[in-house]
Amino acid sequence: MLLVYLVVCRLFALIVLCFRSSGSKELEIVVLRHELSILRRQTKRPQLRDADRVLLAVLSRLLPRRSWSVFLVSPRTLLRWHQRLVARRWTYPSGRIGRPQVGNEVEQLVVRFARENPSWGYKRIVGELLGLGVAVSPSSVRAILIRHGLPPAPVRDRLSWRRFLRQQAASMLACDFLTVETVTLTRIYVLFFVSLERRRVEFVASTTNPDGRWVAQQARNLMMQLGDAEQPFRFLLHDRDSKFCFDFDAVFRSEGMRVIRTPVRAPNANAHAERWVGTLRRDCLDRILILNRRHLDRVLRHYVDHFNRHRPHRSLSLQPPETRLATAFRAPTLRMFSAGSSTNTEQPRDAGATMTDFSNPTGCRPIDHDRDPGRAGERLPNESRSRPAPRARRGPPRLSLPPTRGRPSTSDFPAN
Repeated sequence: MLLVYLVVCRLFALIVLCFRSSGSKELEIVVLRHELSILRRQTKRPQLRDADRVLLAVLSRLLPRRSWSVFLVSPRTLLRWHQRLVARRWTYPSGRIGRPQVGNEVEQLVVRFARENPSWGYKRIVGELLGLGVAVSPSSVRAILIRHGLPPAPVRDRLSWRRFLRQQAASMLACDFLTVETVTLTRIYVLFFVSLERRRVEFVASTTNPDGRWVAQQARNLMMQLGDAEQPFRFLLHDRDSKFCFDFDAVFRSEGMRVIRTPVRAPNANAHAERWVGTLRRDCLDRILILNRRHLDRVLRHYVDHFNRHRPHRSLSLQPPETRLATAFRAPTLRMFSAGSSTNTEQPRDAGATMTDFSNPTGCRPIDHDRDPGRAGERLPNESRSRPAPRARRGPPRLSLPPTRGRPSTSDFPAN
């Protein structure tokens, strides 16, 4: 609108000039030129609006080039303004150039396919996505994998030792010895077996004299215990200790298992067994003074049960080895009977009460009741009892536990 107003004003000014004499016009031109020279001396660079630029660019096309010195700007600036007008005239609004971007969900799906299936290439991933109704080009899949630092399929599909062991872990069993010093400086040898897939401790035994007959007998006991296993083990991994005699290996070879010995002085070759030894010492043995072998057997029995059923493992996504048995043990509900009231209200255990174990709020060791129902209320060693519930205002409340299945009764707890 401003440009139209300026054009109309200049047209009326031109009409008025047509009725004026040539002498007055020349005099006015001289005055205007003088004023223009004064303004040029005072202002280095004038501030022009878009309408001023358009008007000067149009008038520059009506005047000859030798007369362009009357303008406040240089001829190069006038030509640039005109080129900008032409470019704006022939520029049409357009959308985004190129292919549309791949959605975040599709990108995460491509990365998941590549990581879980190392042998899949770009076109295989594209084909799997087409089966799910998602259309993505191979070049887009390649760009996504490069952006997430994933190499091509031949590089990702290389068989490393770690991947090979993980594939064979379901059928591998590792064993080793560890020593425990008692209070009287008696050395006790502990033999244990660990499955590599679930990190489960399958068998533990201890003795002060690990001769060949004792070691072979423990191997037979282990095979009897694993007789009903769903997936039998095919490999046994142990070091070159002289305690692993020929009879020990013969027991496993008779069951169709292959015995693999680690290299000499290479504990990292049996890393799962060495890791369990360190875990056992940090969590249990370094905190207890062992009196004798009977005491050690009891401690190991409780710790192995805790290790297999409750202790989370980072390699198992923070799950215990026996996932199906590691169910949450719910705390019993306290029923408050107030004096003078016939109704009872059920309230959960106080959240501020002290607990000895996060996985066992009641302080009792969870035991399979179908196998040994008489040991439901057995307490772990060195455990403190929970604080009693706070008293009610009207009188001392009576606490009673409902006799439900799978939950310890009050008679199983030791008296104060």
